[in-house]
Amino acid sequence: MRALIFSVHFAVLLGLMVFTCIPLTITSSLPIQIWIKQLALYAALVGVFYLHLRILIPKLLYNNRGGTFALLVFLICITAALLNHQADKLMDLPGLIHKFAPKGPADSRNTPVGDLSIMIITMIVIGIAIIISVTRKIQADQLKEKALENDRIAGELAVLRSQINPHFFFNVLHTIYGLTEIDTDRAREAIYTLSHMMRYVLYDTRQQSTTLEKELHLIDSYRQLMQLRLPEHVQVVFNRPKSPINAPLSPMLLLPFVENAFKHGISTVQPSHIYISAQLSHGALRFEVRNTLFAEPANETDESSGIGLANTRRRLELIYPDKYKLTVKEDHELEEFRVELQISLS
Repeated sequence: MRALIFSVHFAVLLGLMVFTCIPLTITSSLPIQIWIKQLALYAALVGVFYLHLRILIPKLLYNNRGGTFALLVFLICITAALLNHQADKLMDLPGLIHKFAPKGPADSRNTPVGDLSIMIITMIVIGIAIIISVTRKIQADQLKEKALENDRIAGELAVLRSQINPHFFFNVLHTIYGLTEIDTDRAREAIYTLSHMMRYVLYDTRQQSTTLEKELHLIDSYRQLMQLRLPEHVQVVFNRPKSPINAPLSPMLLLPFVENAFKHGISTVQPSHIYISAQLSHGALRFEVRNTLFAEPANETDESSGIGLANTRRRLELIYPDKYKLTVKEDHELEEFRVELQISLS
């Protein structure tokens, strides 16, 4: 951005210099007065340019004082023409030009820059200053709006993550509590597994991005923890790549789908199953969770039910806009509840 601004300013200054130097090409032996006049003209035009760019446009045009600004522009153009005319008379520039270029008549039309030309170039310089200033303001407003939007999204994501984590621990602790009454050895094993999961959830998820490998490891730990209290007629399959995958992924994005499957897709009395699959191909993640669909769903007993899925949908919209496809459907013929998520991670 700074390089672009510098190039625009350089182009304006160079253009003004070329304009003011054109009359100096009449002959190689022009008097010093003409050189002084053209240098003064160059300095005046540069002053007009930066006067409008830095002061008049920001203080008047951007503060709903367009009438005052237009009046000042008109007065500056008239003043520039009058001063140019007076300078030509005081320095007798028409006579000097006639002396060094006798082919042209010695009148005001043969001054280095005529009065009308001065008015036109002054208006052009002011117009360029307006275009540059307005363009910069539009870009600054867009950057500011984008920064505010990013702050809003970051704040919303922080709230969503803070809601997901307690919901996650609530489900896990509820499972461990049930194990303490059944098998203390397995309860101790569950607490050990939970300690490693807590370290990841409490520390690694503070970053905006983690890796797919860590997320899959978290899912696998959660699966092992949940299976400690499952009866034998519940089948759980986790199909994942054998080699580590270091593709970047937003933390705690996939686990809510698995939590939902364990919450609603298993039964203590009926045969049931959960199928989890994660595959990465050409930078695209395909994540699938299927679980048994029961004719009579279990009654919800806590207010946090469903918050994980709702938050995950919102996080997908914020983090991966136009880069994901989420399909959630009930297949009553196969008695399955399916979640299919595709995300472009490249």
